[in-house]
Amino acid sequence: MKLFVINGPNLNMLGKREPELYGSRTLTEIEDEITKLGDDLGLEVKCFQSNFEGEIVTLIQSAGNDVDGVILNAAAYTHTSVAIRDAVLCCAVPVVEVHLTNPHGRELFRRRSLLSDVCRGVIAGFGRHSYCLALLWFANYSRNS
Repeated sequence: MKLFVINGPNLNMLGKREPELYGSRTLTEIEDEITKLGDDLGLEVKCFQSNFEGEIVTLIQSAGNDVDGVILNAAAYTHTSVAIRDAVLCCAVPVVEVHLTNPHGRELFRRRSLLSDVCRGVIAGFGRHSYCLALLWFANYSRNS
C-alpha cells in the first residue's frame, strides 16, 4: 500500500513555531519517523509539505492515480479551504485528517473543520503520534480490504 502524507502551511516551521504546542521536532524528523514506521508496517510513505493551497489540491487530486490513501494535515486550511474539501470529496482513496494538537481545545475558529465530514476519520491531539495512529489504521485497512 502506498500513501501520501500531505502537510499544509506553516508545518515546515515545526521545531521553531510554538514548541509548547507543536513540540520540538522538525517536520523532517517527523517525516523520517513516519516513513520508518510505514516501512515496518509494509506501507510506502511519500511526504509532502506546501504553504500553497493549490499545490495541496493537486496532490489530493493525483492521489487516486498514484497512491492508495492520504494522511492529510491541512493545518490552517482545515478551517478555510473549500477547494481542499472539494478535492477530498472527489478523491478516489481514503483520506484521514490528522492534527498535532487538539483543535477542540484551542481557539473557537479552530474547532470548525471543513474536512472532517468528508474524511474517513480524524486523529488529533497526539502530537507526532497522530500520524503514527493514521499509519496503523491504514495498515489494518489494507489487511482487511
